[in-house]
Amino acid sequence: MSEMILGFSIVSLLIWIYLLLFRGQFWQMDQRLPEGNQQTASVCVVIPARNEADLLPITLRSLLTQSYSGSLKVILVDDHSTDGTAEVARETAASLGKSEQLQILSAQPLPAGWTGKLWALEQGIQKGMELEPDYFLLTDADIEHDSDNVQNLVSHAIEDDRELVSLMVRLRCVSFWEKLLIPAFVFFFAKLYPFRWANDPNRSLAAAAGGCSLIRREALTRIGGVAAIRQALIDDCALADAIKSTGSHRIWLGLTQTTISLRPYDSLDTIWTMVSRTAYTQLDYSPLLLIGAVLGMFMIYLFPVLGILTGSLISVLTYLLMSLSYFPIVQFYRCSFWYTFCLPAIAFLYLLMTIDSAIKHWRGQGGAWKGRTY
Repeated sequence: MSEMILGFSIVSLLIWIYLLLFRGQFWQMDQRLPEGNQQTASVCVVIPARNEADLLPITLRSLLTQSYSGSLKVILVDDHSTDGTAEVARETAASLGKSEQLQILSAQPLPAGWTGKLWALEQGIQKGMELEPDYFLLTDADIEHDSDNVQNLVSHAIEDDRELVSLMVRLRCVSFWEKLLIPAFVFFFAKLYPFRWANDPNRSLAAAAGGCSLIRREALTRIGGVAAIRQALIDDCALADAIKSTGSHRIWLGLTQTTISLRPYDSLDTIWTMVSRTAYTQLDYSPLLLIGAVLGMFMIYLFPVLGILTGSLISVLTYLLMSLSYFPIVQFYRCSFWYTFCLPAIAFLYLLMTIDSAIKHWRGQGGAWKGRTY
């Protein structure tokens, strides 16, 4: 038994050495959108919105009051809301004297083979094509944009010649459950899709964050628009892959402290729902990959704790390396230092969410979001 524990301890340590040194330095969280210069390229913003009346007075305002000097038009697609989303959007624009800058569309019924968000985006993009913008900014209705965000996105796209510039916006991190689980959500995403690798034209790995993605119109047209990924639940990464696998292969994904999501996740249940919606999708709905993920999560995050309990000094070193890798994202989210040492418990919760995601899929309940199941 002691030899088995020693063997597992060594394997776990080697995995963490690999992750720290050879996984695109994902843990450093250093890919940040730089401040940009004034640009005049035309931009069409498309916002799919379903029951977002509470947040739009803040989030839509942040777009209509951008410091951007170029043409900036906003198309909001009301996806069968029941809370007066369209009316609130209209009133927000009118209060700013920006009614001519905003166009509101009522989404058509959802056709077979589409997810709701992508169908709303498709309709907004098709309408936006009439404007022939240089870029489309696809953004969620819960995102409050920094006043210079469009300028910085466009500047980076032009000056660094990127067909897609995407931001992992700062998620809300106020409640206990948000502080415990939200930084880890970004950490795990970055481990799966190291930002440096996604940003390297010579690597095939592609990733994006759907909450804030600026796309060159020609690139979107080249891939056939969002219709090419119409069934994707993880639509942001599917879009990034479609763009990077063609054309110049130049996309960019980074972090920001100043453009933020206002979506609250005050309870474990709300975060659980968000994660379990697509966790099994990440595994291509494969039972074998699920088994591999369970074993991998156990070996990477849980075994070091068990090793410490049995007196393994190697596991102590592994646990310290694990905590070291997690510290930058804890610091980024301005959480207490002590959350750094909670990663094994956090990973266990995410493991349960992943298993639950698979169970829901097998029961025909997978991909449930905002009253729809895909």
